[in-house]
Amino acid sequence: MVLTPSTMLALGTKAPDFALADVVSGDTISLGTFADKKALLVIFMCRHCPFVKHIQQELAKLGKDYANESLGIVAISANDVEKYPDDSPENLKQMAQELGFNFPVCYDATQEVAKAYTAACTPDFFLFNQTQELVYRGQLDDSRPSNNLPVTGQDLRNAISNVLADKPIPSEQKPSIGCNIKWIPGKEPSYFG
Repeated sequence: MVLTPSTMLALGTKAPDFALADVVSGDTISLGTFADKKALLVIFMCRHCPFVKHIQQELAKLGKDYANESLGIVAISANDVEKYPDDSPENLKQMAQELGFNFPVCYDATQEVAKAYTAACTPDFFLFNQTQELVYRGQLDDSRPSNNLPVTGQDLRNAISNVLADKPIPSEQKPSIGCNIKWIPGKEPSYFG
């Protein structure tokens, strides 16, 4: 496990489009899927990472808590499944069903979507406004598997609440920290050391 922070993509960046299959339904998910939403949360995650396991119940709760709000959520895993079979589409589907995720979970086999978003770690969060401009990137909250702080989702929830209420989001944001995305050998992006 390599402890890796978010790249902290520039605020205001337009959401890169993608077209990936939901591992549960098989439906193709893209930015257009969320065109009627006021905000979109893109989560890069996987199944095996201890940082994701630490917050997975909160991810499920986020989906439920905002189910009646104008927030789209999509989770994407881009890990190399040859070396990390726990993160295969079949295992992601099982994870989504076990945790009761009510949002699509997609697998990025080429890792091109992860690169387009400059995703670096699991979990990595990107929140976009109605015009698909980045307004928040960073941590869920201050909790980590080793620090005994409760998982509240406070940082991300504050950002979501602000964007849904048309309020500004402070530009001072803390990076997410987690396991590095498991890049296919020879495919590591230039922004990732």
